[in-house]
Amino acid sequence: MVSRISTKITVFGMGYVGIPCAALLADVSDFYVTGVQRRSQRSGWKIDQINSGKSPFKGEEPGLDELIERVVKNKKFSVTDDPAICSDADFILIDVQTPTDDIHYPRYESLEEVSRQISKYMKKGVTVIVESTVAPGTTENVVLPILKEGSGFTPDKDFSLAFSYERVMPGKLLEYIINMPRVIGGINEKSVQKAEWLYGHIVKREISTMSSCIAAELAKTIENSYRDVNIAFANEMALVCESMGVNIYDIINVINARHDRHMHIPGAGVGGHCLPKDPWLLRYGAMKYGTHFREPEIIALSRRINDNMPVHLVELIGNIFSKMNLAFRDSKITVMGIAYLEDSDDTRNTPARRVLSLLRSRNTEVILHDPFVDYLDGEKVESDLWKAIDDSDCLVFVTKHSEYYNLDLEKVKTKMKTPIIIDGRNIFISDEMRILGFTYEAIGKG
Repeated sequence: MVSRISTKITVFGMGYVGIPCAALLADVSDFYVTGVQRRSQRSGWKIDQINSGKSPFKGEEPGLDELIERVVKNKKFSVTDDPAICSDADFILIDVQTPTDDIHYPRYESLEEVSRQISKYMKKGVTVIVESTVAPGTTENVVLPILKEGSGFTPDKDFSLAFSYERVMPGKLLEYIINMPRVIGGINEKSVQKAEWLYGHIVKREISTMSSCIAAELAKTIENSYRDVNIAFANEMALVCESMGVNIYDIINVINARHDRHMHIPGAGVGGHCLPKDPWLLRYGAMKYGTHFREPEIIALSRRINDNMPVHLVELIGNIFSKMNLAFRDSKITVMGIAYLEDSDDTRNTPARRVLSLLRSRNTEVILHDPFVDYLDGEKVESDLWKAIDDSDCLVFVTKHSEYYNLDLEKVKTKMKTPIIIDGRNIFISDEMRILGFTYEAIGKG
């Protein structure tokens, strides 16, 4: 087992998983952590930001600012763009992005590049842990061969390899790492034990060890697919209720009154790094590494339903515009909420991107508003709410930021040219909006 006198850890990938995990590990006595971040035009600024003791995230992350400031000040945590820093690491964590392409196959360029870099510098006795979400079978069939070939080392004898995923979400990064049960799978028992020892210093809940890396990879992708499928059901039922003039939220309330029921909530679409991607990774892994298995049907269907919700949101706008003799090309629409999740700055796979694209295709003037996001794909996002809604014909709410629940709606109405509100997140109460004089439509409210 690794000596506690001085444990050196390298974390590849300074994102929503890598940064909080690295900072928590650096706060452990005698743990010294170095993050590795490629210095690119898009993300290289993170290196300087973190090394100055500041968090790169604009959203609300309780405890993270103070933690980063403390571990950097104590010289326990720093970030570099030099992968050779991992040459003396006892543990190496891989936290790079693993997106999917247009046909929903995993893009492993970053994962493979980092694995090759690690294989070039890793020392004997190191434990490598993949935390990036991957298709079941990836750790053993993609990462392991690269490490073996590049290093010339023998697994078990010379190094250990495990897969252990995070369950983080923006706004609760530290809380979820510390207080969510941890799942670990390894290529052998020694790998599992080493990973369990490491995480035991920062995880307060139980640590579940799986029979293999594949079992742990399946646990991650099935967990997120379960949520995506349930959201898809809620979204489809919202459309059913909407078509029949019934409020879906009244239905959900009576269903969930039973202690053993938990119907999910519909909305303007599913975003983030995990849910739009992980079901496809599960499907890919099952098709590539499974035997005698037909293509899973419910995954693709659920993804199609959830991906269509931004389209439906724009259809609601079109329905109202048609009734009021308004044209998209002559209108100004404000998209409210650009991050995919409330009170965060995370725009990965945000439904707002699809809404914006659909509106722009209709030659509509579109203004973007978000209190946490500065830019979306290079386009400036307005942070001043009153500037964003000034002279607008329609406000379409895609994200339920806290700020939106406390709006002075009387003032909002006076600032708008045409008081139309489309609610994609159940922020407002239908009757109250109509009493105030808004033309109001919402997903699932009939």
